[in-house]
Amino acid sequence: MTETTLATPKARPGTIPGLRGIAADWASDQRAFKNVSWGKAMMWIFLLSDTFIFSCFLLSYMTARMSTTVPWPNPSEVFALNIGGQHIPLILIAIMTFILISSSGTMAMAVNFGYRRDRVKTAALMLATAAFGATFVGMQAFEWTKLIMEGVRPWGNPWGAPQFGACFFMITGFHGTHVTIGVIFLIAIARKVLRGDFDVERRGFFTSRKGYYEIVEIMGLYWHFVDLVWVFIFAFFYLW
Repeated sequence: MTETTLATPKARPGTIPGLRGIAADWASDQRAFKNVSWGKAMMWIFLLSDTFIFSCFLLSYMTARMSTTVPWPNPSEVFALNIGGQHIPLILIAIMTFILISSSGTMAMAVNFGYRRDRVKTAALMLATAAFGATFVGMQAFEWTKLIMEGVRPWGNPWGAPQFGACFFMITGFHGTHVTIGVIFLIAIARKVLRGDFDVERRGFFTSRKGYYEIVEIMGLYWHFVDLVWVFIFAFFYLW
């Protein structure tokens, strides 16, 4: 009778077994990011960390709202506008949401034309996205000014629970900062696209390989994230 033995698989030459091997693969970019550029991978990591921050903000808001013994202000009353003698609830917030969601469409088209190497359309759509973002920030500034004039502060407000002001300014301010930064970068990259920096590989910030418009897609990842976060803020803060 022939004795059979089970052979232990041998590691391939140059590989490190176990957790040390996983760490080595990630550190040396052998497998983990083989088909993903570092720019795109780092943006995903940044967005993941930002997701944790916004999640903490929203969880803190929900905890404060559910734990307070003082009545929480009604968003339909607080964020209403008087237009033509009519008391219209959440009209400003609805317009802001529509503008920001529309900007995702123009950004997606900008990425599409970027990979087609259509400089003019890519730059025009990125500038349109920046214009939408700037409009959103302007309307948010109007909202802040209105509430401050009505007596809302981080430490209190005239409609009820004092935590409302702190939650409002913290969450919307942090998101508005993200939108403002996005607008600045959109304008800067649109300028580089229009000048043809990515076609002639002109040296400078954010200039990639010749004919490579990946920075437009990376900017799109950031912008879509900002829009998605606003959907959650809109649902939890304004509709709840």
